[in-house]
Amino acid sequence: MKQLTLNINDNNFKTFIEFVKTLDYVEIQEADNTMDELQNSLKQVKMMQEGKIQKQMAKDFLNEL
Repeated sequence: MKQLTLNINDNNFKTFIEFVKTLDYVEIQEADNTMDELQNSLKQVKMMQEGKIQKQMAKDFLNEL
């Protein structure tokens, strides 16, 4: 089996995946969301540093757990 890596714009990704799922000769492995979550966290930190969103107190964060 061959493997191919594609870069697809976010706004076209769902449509592309739905199309690929219709192909019986293609196997899709679910991607690990760890990188997406990390990128989102980094964006939030940057926004906090820029003052665009409010920082959360460590005490409040721990209480949520």
